[in-house]
Amino acid sequence: MENTTDIKPIRTFIDVQNEAIKVIETIYDPEIPVNIYELGLIYEVNVSVDLNIEIVMSLTSPFCPAAQSMPAEIKEKLSAIEGVKNVEVRVTFEPQWSQDLMSESAKLQLGFM
Repeated sequence: MENTTDIKPIRTFIDVQNEAIKVIETIYDPEIPVNIYELGLIYEVNVSVDLNIEIVMSLTSPFCPAAQSMPAEIKEKLSAIEGVKNVEVRVTFEPQWSQDLMSESAKLQLGFM
């Protein structure tokens, strides 16, 4: 008889994408007390069926002091997700980030509403 406790559920790219977003929501811009997902810095969270993750993101400005550390933190934390093979974080300034990209919650929290 097979031991069913040793069987791991199959993780789909949707499961990993949802977990990746939850992980990203734990990362904060050091200058702003709102997570980078709510700030609108994350443009895309793409997960392939092979469980490779590609993040397309921006920064509040090209001169952001976290320009090196934030993408590295994202890559490190997403690489720890079970089953993930590779993580690529791509920073872009097209379109340029603006406050319009922030969630309503972030705007409220920062006093923009």
